[in-house]
Amino acid sequence: MAHRSSGHRGDLPVIVPARMEEAARVGAPEAIEVADRWHLWHNLAEAVEKTVAAHHHCLKKEPELEPEPSIERTASEQLRMAAEQIHATRQESSILVARTKQRFEAVTTLKNEGMGIRMIVRQLGLARETVRRFYYASSVDELLGAPRAGKPTMPGEFATHLHSRFNDGCTSAAALYEELRTLGYRGSYSSVRDYSRPLRAIGAAPARRQIPKVRRITSWMLRHPDNLTDDEQIGRGQVLAGCPHLEATAGHVKSFAEMLTERLGEQLNSWMSAVAADDLPHLDRFVRGLDTDHAAVRNGLTLPYSSGAVEGHVNRIKMLKRQMYGRAGFDLLRKRILLSD
Repeated sequence: MAHRSSGHRGDLPVIVPARMEEAARVGAPEAIEVADRWHLWHNLAEAVEKTVAAHHHCLKKEPELEPEPSIERTASEQLRMAAEQIHATRQESSILVARTKQRFEAVTTLKNEGMGIRMIVRQLGLARETVRRFYYASSVDELLGAPRAGKPTMPGEFATHLHSRFNDGCTSAAALYEELRTLGYRGSYSSVRDYSRPLRAIGAAPARRQIPKVRRITSWMLRHPDNLTDDEQIGRGQVLAGCPHLEATAGHVKSFAEMLTERLGEQLNSWMSAVAADDLPHLDRFVRGLDTDHAAVRNGLTLPYSSGAVEGHVNRIKMLKRQMYGRAGFDLLRKRILLSD
């Protein structure tokens, strides 16, 4: 464990931070080590956050989280087709396309007249590699390439807001751009304009499902369900339904919280076995850490002692030491600590 913190001798608890573990064993060999419950929960929270991060991509693949998936697929398909049409139209009318067509016609005409690449370079004043590319192209479409499919992209949280406001009747790209800027958007106006153009083509914006961030999901899993709002409980339920690994993790967190708050240390071994049976590497590492300090952890989940007092003393000593940083040695620090009691 990262932190083993307390023990007791007779009826008097003896609180010991991890760095003083060896000294405690020498000075009080009969003391019972008790793991600090705050650090146990903190270490579990870190393992849960890493697990959520490892499985966050699973939530993006789950159509069950989307309302009315058949309707959404239809709207999304219309949006894709509109975006492709708009892109193709813009490509046809762009300056680059017009110039490419003009050069291809000129190179092809001179080629048909029997000129080689070197003479065409002199005639048109173009770079040799440019002429070579046009010279051997079978058509102008080969030079232009196929139009890109799909629509311009935008960060998820801003796209969700844009879709919602568009469906509320705010279809002006300029107005949407100003709203997004107030929310922290750092993209350009042209990006918002290009993104909203296909939406205007179909007259609506398909509802977007925003995936909660890793820390928000972690918070939902670590807090008691009674302390969650209705929306948070719905979001938590959707997330757990979208990934069996996260659902299993939430179950293990709930069981550990019950052990921690109700002092059910006798259930520690069965809890560790249940975690080891699932494919949850980060929680498994947490369990291996518990196993190295098994007795102290079991005591921490069973006995009423807390290291809150000793943590307060440690923070007080750190404060005194920082006040003297670079100006005094250990002897003065010792006197200040003794006199501050």
